Amino acid sequence: MRQNRMLAILLGVLSTLVLIVGGLSASLLLTGKGGTSGTNSSRSDTGSGATAASGRIRIPGTDPSTMDPHLASDSTSAEYIVEIFSGLVTIGPPPKLDLQLDLAKSVEISPDGKTYTFVLRDNATFHDGRKVTADDVKWSIERAASKQLASPTAMSYLSDIVGMPEYFQGKAQNIAGIEVVDPSTIRFKIDSPKPYFLAKLSYPTSFVVDRKQVEANPRNWTRKPNGTGPYMLTEWRLGERIALTAYDKFYLGTPKLKEAVYLISGGSALTRFENNELDIAPLSINDIDRARDPGQALSKLYSSSPQFSISYIAFNSKLPPFDDPAVRRAMGMAIDRKKISDVTFKGMLAPASGIMMPGLPGYTPEVKTLQFDPNAAKAELAKSKYGTGPGKIPFPTITMTEAGGGASAGIDTQAYIEQWKTVLGLNIEIKQLDFATFIADQQSKKLQMFSAGWVMDYPDPEDVMDLKFYSTSSLNEQSYSNPAVDKLLDAARSEKDTNQRLDLYRQAEKLIIADAPWLPLYYSLAHQVVSPSVKGWFEPPMVLPRLRFVEVTR
Repeated sequence: MRQNRMLAILLGVLSTLVLIVGGLSASLLLTGKGGTSGTNSSRSDTGSGATAASGRIRIPGTDPSTMDPHLASDSTSAEYIVEIFSGLVTIGPPPKLDLQLDLAKSVEISPDGKTYTFVLRDNATFHDGRKVTADDVKWSIERAASKQLASPTAMSYLSDIVGMPEYFQGKAQNIAGIEVVDPSTIRFKIDSPKPYFLAKLSYPTSFVVDRKQVEANPRNWTRKPNGTGPYMLTEWRLGERIALTAYDKFYLGTPKLKEAVYLISGGSALTRFENNELDIAPLSINDIDRARDPGQALSKLYSSSPQFSISYIAFNSKLPPFDDPAVRRAMGMAIDRKKISDVTFKGMLAPASGIMMPGLPGYTPEVKTLQFDPNAAKAELAKSKYGTGPGKIPFPTITMTEAGGGASAGIDTQAYIEQWKTVLGLNIEIKQLDFATFIADQQSKKLQMFSAGWVMDYPDPEDVMDLKFYSTSSLNEQSYSNPAVDKLLDAARSEKDTNQRLDLYRQAEKLIIADAPWLPLYYSLAHQVVSPSVKGWFEPPMVLPRLRFVEVTR
């Protein structure tokens, strides 16, 4: 989500925080309940007459950096936000991952693909029972896009709407491309036909918030937000627990699960799972052998699933020595990702072959990343303007920053630091920051070099290629700029032919990898054990609402 689709997730594989942040294929259709359609899709309102919610699930959790959907740019925050709030559209659970109507019961798209008219559900309400109106939608999006809020995600997800950039810059009093037709109808006009626009509206930046609550308590309204989603935030004790309780009058029907409790404090998740303190537990490298052993009872509860996420090392191309692409490329060829994946992580992560992930439209299996080659790495570094000798600029201090607070850096970070020293003779310092500070410094482009990641917000290459590498994108935290890449991304935005559009992204991907603003490291795999009492649990490839589909029979 997850901006920024930058979402932070706790990877049990690494046992350390890995920053992940967070496109929709043109071939995906907007779906309603029990059907699909092209330019016009409707979905009948679902009453709340289902059986009352029941059951309680216990999940390991992490304190979010924010509960404000318009400010969130990390997956940790998004995991809660997508349950508490909602928007006009959402993405359904795997395996389809189809775009679905949410607060809206229908949408009509004009023949030129530039006007979207949504009609809201008659039974869509805030948690206090007040009906959601088109004015609520308009106010929420204009709040998200306001200069005063300075959302780190607004420009990336809302700038297609006519007049939004001017509003964001404080040059207009409202967003010209948003029109309230009547209390239940809202219309959007975008600057050009874009096959991924609806998918962008599934990101939290477009979620509806309660104007009255926000204006009455602007600093602390998120402690108990009046959302529109399937769950209400009923408890938040920092460092201890977060509790979400089902909203019985949710417009898509009463959720099956009554309560989800995220336990933040505690030791090993697997130990707590085996002590019947948790119902779900991510697995670390210390646990995986036992979980994979058919002779162990744990193996019957174990599953893994691919994720639309990638971990990477980023270089700030505006800061020395990474203003020289040769330095970036040399460092890419000096690390052995496959060895670390196979040996250090026991195959729990897949070495990245490029930027786009397996299963994502546009992905190709050919290896495109810079491969481990010590001699080529040394030769590349020798080409740079940095080093020793006549005409060379001495290397500045290089600091690699990562999120965390442990006594030592992540095990993969330590391995890379040693390889850069051995192969290239570079001494690199490690700096750890708490999660919130890391995100803030990343967004403000203060970091010289950092370890992070990206979780897709919707299954379209635009959500990573354009958002992370277009020169003026607010999520381009590495300050990367290449006119040839911008030209390809510009063309891909409005290309209607799916195959041609995906090919434009593939061309851009190759140019970006050659420039090395990122060193793609691994594609994520989720490894977890799930209690037999939990039914319907799934690990989505990206952050999606899921609690209302879960049942606990305990």
